[in-house]
Amino acid sequence: MWPRRTFLGAACAALALPVAAQFRVEISGVGATQLPIAIARFRGEEGSPQPISAIVRADLERSGGFRGLDVPAAMDETSAPAFAELRGRGADALVAGSVTRLADGRYDVRYKLWDVVKGADQGGQSYAVTVADLRLAAHRIADAVYEKLTGDKGVFSTRIAYVTRAGRRFTLRITDADGEGGQAALASPEPIISPAWSPDGRQLAYVSFESQKAVVWVQDVQSGARRKLADFRGSNSAPAFSPDGSQLAVTLTRDGGSQLYLMPAAGGSPRRITTSNAIDTEAVFSRDGRQIYFVSDRGGGPQIYRMPAGGGAAERVTFTGSYNISPDLSPDGRTLAYVSRQGNVFRLTTLDLAGGSINQLTDTSDDESPSFAPNGKLLIYATRAGGRDVLMTTTLDGKIKTRLLSSGLDVREPTWGPYGR
Repeated sequence: MWPRRTFLGAACAALALPVAAQFRVEISGVGATQLPIAIARFRGEEGSPQPISAIVRADLERSGGFRGLDVPAAMDETSAPAFAELRGRGADALVAGSVTRLADGRYDVRYKLWDVVKGADQGGQSYAVTVADLRLAAHRIADAVYEKLTGDKGVFSTRIAYVTRAGRRFTLRITDADGEGGQAALASPEPIISPAWSPDGRQLAYVSFESQKAVVWVQDVQSGARRKLADFRGSNSAPAFSPDGSQLAVTLTRDGGSQLYLMPAAGGSPRRITTSNAIDTEAVFSRDGRQIYFVSDRGGGPQIYRMPAGGGAAERVTFTGSYNISPDLSPDGRTLAYVSRQGNVFRLTTLDLAGGSINQLTDTSDDESPSFAPNGKLLIYATRAGGRDVLMTTTLDGKIKTRLLSSGLDVREPTWGPYGR
């Protein structure tokens, strides 16, 4: 690998404990087209442990496709909206709902969506959830509204994984897509790097240095149970699940230099698939599982290549710039995200694989670890701002960015999980 910043430190203990919210959301930029949507404060929300309407609004605004508008009074799903007044405020759509505590301690969360322009009811839904799932209910409302109004599936109820550092303490965290809630999956005084989701979202692979060397582990997200996948002589790193979950690509130095291998997800013997004299690493599968994209310096400097997933001739993919690393593919397979160095600046970049057009998405100087949302509409990445390692999301045109601000923690190595919880 070609690290640019050291994220080091050291025996880890598996945890499955809830953690306090680590982030608040800061949204910047203006998209080319944003649908103005009025989001009313849900009736009964003042008695809820979670601000449902505020979560829904933040989700929709973070997507880049919506501009939230205030509604003066609380409303619920049974209200008769004043469409003329809402149109006067510039609203095209309205979301309202209610939060009610049930006798068994759960909460009944309801919402309805209206087309303000047409004055039409667009439907709604109700969720009976525990207090722990109130945020999830809000995210699912945002998902439903997003899909109804855009035709694309929302990703607000998905999860992300990332690593935090506080002093010499490293923690692998799994949270909602907005960085809130969730759990600590692993804590260690040694570095944890390269988390990677299984396609069903039930497992995370990652690299831990708890034995004073890089070892690949696979951990069950729900139970916290974990097992070593790759602990061979030398370094074991950069795990990536295949789309069907049956195998992982890993980078091993067991036979000398860093080369790519395939390993059964259940464990077993690795099969080498590159045989170069270069460093080959950071593999990622194409969404159909037929190809692997990876980083190699076989041409003199690190560039992104692709080859058949089972091994074979590799072709170079990136040609602009002398240093391109950290590939990730969009779900439709059309766009490659990566980090490109221009002088001493490292910036998030995308490449249209069919047309060849390149788009630099950021004006920061130390970007890392891009990962696509499962709908392909957003990217999460790490960067450095204000003297801290932080997480950002961006729309694919780079116009709307969200900074997830931590509470005094350095945050890195983000990876966006799949659909399904």
